[in-house]
Amino acid sequence: MNLSDFDFHLPPEQIAQRPLATRDASRMLELNRETGAFSDRQFRELPELLRGDELIVLNNARVLPARLFGRRKGIHAAPPGKENPERALHLTAEIEVLLVRPLGNDRWEALVKPGRKMPVGEHIVFGAGAILEAEVEERGDFGLRILRFAPVANFHEAVANLGHIPLPPYIKREDDDDDRDRYQTVYAREGTAVAAPTAGLHFTPATLQRLKDRQIEIAEITLDVGLGTFEPVRTEILEDHKIHAETYEISEAPADAIARAKQARRPILAVGTTVVRALEDAANKSAYALPRAGRAEATIFLYPGKPVSVVDQLLTNFHLPQSSLLALVATLAGRENILRAYNHAVATGYRFYSYGDCMLIR
Repeated sequence: MNLSDFDFHLPPEQIAQRPLATRDASRMLELNRETGAFSDRQFRELPELLRGDELIVLNNARVLPARLFGRRKGIHAAPPGKENPERALHLTAEIEVLLVRPLGNDRWEALVKPGRKMPVGEHIVFGAGAILEAEVEERGDFGLRILRFAPVANFHEAVANLGHIPLPPYIKREDDDDDRDRYQTVYAREGTAVAAPTAGLHFTPATLQRLKDRQIEIAEITLDVGLGTFEPVRTEILEDHKIHAETYEISEAPADAIARAKQARRPILAVGTTVVRALEDAANKSAYALPRAGRAEATIFLYPGKPVSVVDQLLTNFHLPQSSLLALVATLAGRENILRAYNHAVATGYRFYSYGDCMLIR
């Protein structure tokens, strides 16, 4: 398939730069995947729109304040013969670090800017008094580095205190205190994601309670949304694109719930493309064609023509033109249906992307 097959015109002013005053005030475009018919709704209608026997699967990944600002740690050269064993230290220009994914043993893959100033062996310190310190161990492409952090008592607490929320590149402003709450789902609790599973941003505790009052079953998995979610497709032929990998974990309880729902022919509603990736990847790697409990890396690339065996329905935000995520939603509903619905959303003023409105495909 050609990448241009997944293009549409989006006026820049429809890219939401801030969340609405309340989470559940978003609009919701309901799309019938079989007929292509769509209707304008409000997210608040979701609990009453459902049949009542669905299994809803959420991604409970928590966004790490992964954007850190530090400074290079340099060494003053001492005059010959007067080397100081303690060696005086000085700090130089500001370095921006975006933690991408943990590699274990205090090591992280990170995007470092300006990368050209950070060769292997350089050190970066963060915070007054060097609360955190990292050494560049390896260089990668596009500014990526492997950093090893000096051990501290509570690394994640230090990052939470020093870090900034890594807002997506299409939000053209700096993060603020409000983003620490609103760029996080109300059920976030696990993992080290660097981007939010944004379809879940619309939910409130009251919404979840209304679903439970209808006896609708809810299960949770964890997929650490990575920087690759914003990676553009750089190939003209969609199938040639090398998709990014993201770590996910499915525990016994949601795996059992999915198996029961499939056996009873109950619809499985995924909240977000990250849930679709995790469930379909896990099923693809299972001899039983169902997600099994465990931890793995999602490497599956879904686009029209690829089979989807687990997910029946999807709640999702609106995605970038010519993106792998737009191809994923078209896998469920068909490219023509999706593009017609997207063109309607543009024409009627829906808000797009992370802080925007949502779409229910069923």
